[in-house]
Formats: sequence, structure tokens, C-alpha cells
Amino acid sequence: MTQNFDQNAAVSILNRILELELAGVVRYTHYALMVYGYNRIPIVSWLNAQADESLLHARQAGELITSLGGHPSLGIGPLLETHQHDIGDILRESLAHEGEALKAYYELLDCARDRDVRLEEYARAQIAAEQTHVDDVNKMLRVPG
Repeated sequence: MTQNFDQNAAVSILNRILELELAGVVRYTHYALMVYGYNRIPIVSWLNAQADESLLHARQAGELITSLGGHPSLGIGPLLETHQHDIGDILRESLAHEGEALKAYYELLDCARDRDVRLEEYARAQIAAEQTHVDDVNKMLRVPG
């Protein structure tokens, strides 16, 4: 690491990421429980996979926080309950959540760029994963034809 690397800023961003990812675990688990109808099984499987991935991402962020000498937050990101459980509504809420996570990972990339290779590569990998989620959700929201 170079001397101009702000570890405190990185830990702060990572704690926000940790909280957002933990909120994702709760959000996607809740959504999976609220899906009804003919397409329930594949949609529930996809939502549960998103919850599992969010937990993995939260753990990764927490490990980086402690590696930098920080203390992982016990907080959780915002949980919006709109009581709209139509698949389209769920997907649009998911899209908004993924957008917030993407923003936080880009902030981490800006903080770490040319200062900490490990954090820079982590941020890039997470940006790619989150962007793939955004793309997947956008495709699911498209009307066929």
C-alpha cells in the first residue's frame, strides 16, 4: 500500500457494503417466501441463490474490514417493505438495491485505485458481479417479443 491510502475511508465504505449485502440476504429471503403462482419454483430458486450470494459478499467485506484493522458493523442496510409482492415489483425493488450496492463498490474502487491492489481487484470483481445481476433483472423485466 502507498502512504496516501486512506484505510479509514476504505473501512467505512466496506462497512456500508457489508450492511447493504446483509440487507440483501434479508430482502432476497423475504422475497423468496412471498412468491406465488405458476413460476414460483424457478423464481424462488433464483432469489434464494441471490440471498446466498449476498451472504458470501457480506463475509468477504467483513474479512477485508478486519484485515484493514477495522471493526465490522453490526448494522444492516435499509430494508424497504412496500408490501408489493408481484414479481415485477420484487424485481424493480431488487434493481434499486443492486444499484445501491454497485454505487458502493464503485466508491471502494475509487478509494483503492492505484493504492491497494487487493481492494481494487475485489471492487472490480464485485462490480462485475453486481452489474451481471442488474443485467439479469433488466432482462427479466423485459416483455417478450
